[in-house]
Amino acid sequence: MLKYTIKRILIAIPVLIGITILDYAIMSLAGSPLEMMIGPKTSEAALEARAIRLGLDKPFYVQYFVWLMNVLRGNLGYSVKSYQPVSEIIGNHLGPTLLLMGTSLLLGLAIAIPIGIYSAVHRYTRRDYALVTISFFGTSVPSFFLALIFIYLFTVRLGWLPSSGIRTAGGDGGIADLIWHLIMPVLILAISVAGSNIRYVRGAVLEILQKDYVRTAKSKGIGRFLVINKHALRNALIPIVTVIGMQIPTLFGGAVIIEQIFSWPGLGLITMNAITGRDYPVIMGVALLTAIVVLLSNLLTDIIYALVDPTIKY
Repeated sequence: MLKYTIKRILIAIPVLIGITILDYAIMSLAGSPLEMMIGPKTSEAALEARAIRLGLDKPFYVQYFVWLMNVLRGNLGYSVKSYQPVSEIIGNHLGPTLLLMGTSLLLGLAIAIPIGIYSAVHRYTRRDYALVTISFFGTSVPSFFLALIFIYLFTVRLGWLPSSGIRTAGGDGGIADLIWHLIMPVLILAISVAGSNIRYVRGAVLEILQKDYVRTAKSKGIGRFLVINKHALRNALIPIVTVIGMQIPTLFGGAVIIEQIFSWPGLGLITMNAITGRDYPVIMGVALLTAIVVLLSNLLTDIIYALVDPTIKY
């Protein structure tokens, strides 16, 4: 396992470099940050001086090589807009994003796994069809549309929940206030996670329930609970773990939209601000972090396979 992990990490390095090259190339094609600084009182000399200072006067490949060398030294650069270190900006906004994503993922799985098992055990009944329909609803409704519905119902009409921020302005900033602001964005992301995972859990458990060893376990009279949760569920975890591993990078994309709608001070909010302002260093810093998260998620998924099923060898 150790050799396999080291090998995967070494393979991930050129993949990560390739991702950053593509990201940098696409970002450069979108235009220069200098275009956002053009104004009636901005002279050509001032723009040229700014381009030289930011290194934008050099060819694309030279700019990328300079950025890569700085990253290898632990320097992600400085924001074009605020002049803050990019690592500091990401560090200040990473916590809220991890809190939002982690809570949403755990809640979504806590909903999806028992409902998926229940649907598989009661297959082809009205309850099964109802639960599958609900899962399709959670998957098909866009998160931004669901967010607008929640804001209209629970903030505008009922006034129960706040619609923006992480804490109440002028409040005590305690845990209760944080949870109060978390409820709506977490529920929206959790509905999406649960909707996509219910069908996968149902399908995996349904397939295992047809196996001979499960029927043998039933015939021994050990009880439905042990048959499902000890024999069936563990063997159905391989495809479930695969889907969960894919959910982590997907949540990054979903969090960008939700954070923008709810003004959640996470990576999604600063990413949108950086894109609209063409703040290249911040965009590349977030893109690098996202690529690392995707590669780590795939690696952890493969490692968890061996923990779930001891027969798997690498």
